[in-house]
Amino acid sequence: VYNENIRDLLSDVEEYLDLREDPIRGPTVTGITEVEVASAVEIMDLLHRGNRNRSQHPTAANEVSSRSHAVLQVVVENREKAEGAVAKIKIGKLSLVDLAGSERAAATKNRGVRLQEGANINRSLLALGNCINALGEKGNKGAFVPYRDSKLTRLLKDSLGGNCRTVMIANISSSVSSFEETLNTLKYANRAKNIKTTVQRNVVSVNHHISEYVSLIENLRSEISSLKTQLKAQHGDGTSGGGSITGSLGAVLGAVAGGGGGIGGGAGGGGL
Repeated sequence: VYNENIRDLLSDVEEYLDLREDPIRGPTVTGITEVEVASAVEIMDLLHRGNRNRSQHPTAANEVSSRSHAVLQVVVENREKAEGAVAKIKIGKLSLVDLAGSERAAATKNRGVRLQEGANINRSLLALGNCINALGEKGNKGAFVPYRDSKLTRLLKDSLGGNCRTVMIANISSSVSSFEETLNTLKYANRAKNIKTTVQRNVVSVNHHISEYVSLIENLRSEISSLKTQLKAQHGDGTSGGGSITGSLGAVLGAVAGGGGGIGGGAGGGGL
């Protein structure tokens, strides 16, 4: 979030993106890069790649000063392996936010573009502090929370007052010259402890499409044909193996009969 504009740090194209409200997914950024990963190492690689594209410029107070807020969102989905007609998908979202530090023009000696960047950083931090105060007040049910005062607070709406747990880590200095900044930072972070939310599991029920049942039925039919072939080959042998195959065939036939009833008239289940 640079100068109250959202930019994709994983994209080579430097353009500003729109932030919109999705009724299901919540605040979403249109056109943002989404990467499917299989390990934490891949996530760290993406994190380093995005951090290299961040806006950083030296000031009188910090040689590698961040001129923007960075957000990394990790979405994890979990579903059962042996699912029935309705799949239950558990969804979790982790938002990692690196906030740029508040700035005083007298200390940073910023001018021009750097001064404008510092003003926008302070503006978004003030909006975030106002949201934290509104969420932390006792008996705040139904109270207005000013999420729309900043792009940062709109983006973190679910992470602040939604179905989540909020943790704030403050970076402070032990130097005497930074006493005032350290005290203000600790007061700012302490207010986050007052946020009270009721956390519940995010579970989404998804009905399977009829085509998935057709595929299941075809697999069962091929298995029945294979078992029938084995049964004919061993027919009349009088061995115990034939009884075992017969029992397996009965189990598969029963499964097919149950599956046919489940899909009803949509796929001609009665005919099956």
